[in-house]
Amino acid sequence: MRRILAFLILSLVKTLSLVFYRSRFRWLTERPRGHWKKTRLVVFLNHTSLYEPLFVSAFPYSYLWHLAGHLSVPGADITLNRPLVGTFWKLMIPNITSITRKKDASWENFRRSIDEASVIIIAPEGRMKRPGGLDKNGKPMSVKGGVADIIEEVSGGMVLAFSGGLHHVQKPGERFPRIFKTIRMNLAYLDLEDYRRRFPGTPRERKLQIIRDLEARLLRDCPAETSSR
Repeated sequence: MRRILAFLILSLVKTLSLVFYRSRFRWLTERPRGHWKKTRLVVFLNHTSLYEPLFVSAFPYSYLWHLAGHLSVPGADITLNRPLVGTFWKLMIPNITSITRKKDASWENFRRSIDEASVIIIAPEGRMKRPGGLDKNGKPMSVKGGVADIIEEVSGGMVLAFSGGLHHVQKPGERFPRIFKTIRMNLAYLDLEDYRRRFPGTPRERKLQIIRDLEARLLRDCPAETSSR
């Protein structure tokens, strides 16, 4: 029953996105046949808004059904503790694990929740970018190391999803989104085993190389952000 409810919510979000927004999605890489079935990890880069579920319009409905049964997501405790927003995310993603920014057991709890059938979606910057390009504390955005842990542990395919930003749809702190805007995203498919082979060395060295590679791709491959004015 929870899977059916999650699928209905994901499908509704996709349908509303298609109705109220113009989607401009572009693949930067070749895709193998049946690439969605092979995708075990989606890395979402350039996190700007809680309205980013609009980007599920890039996923076919068949993949949404698969996600409804197997999706595993780390969610910020601040977001999940909000009465309305938190409830929406928990209904849409039954297996969402609350993560804090403290050095506690929450991240390891999420890693232990991953099994061989899990599909992980992660926003590795760990916080939202404000319109000025920094986070809410005025610090530069960066990729956190947790995504490298997942890349080391998961087999199959990885999709890097580069957002064009949604400040023109909804800025952090605004209550309502603007409709009839164009949302942009570039996507790249990578085989995880091939990707890992690019980074030799010790686990620590590999982790740093993966972080640097994702940050370089973020700067290079994101669509230009649309003005929020």
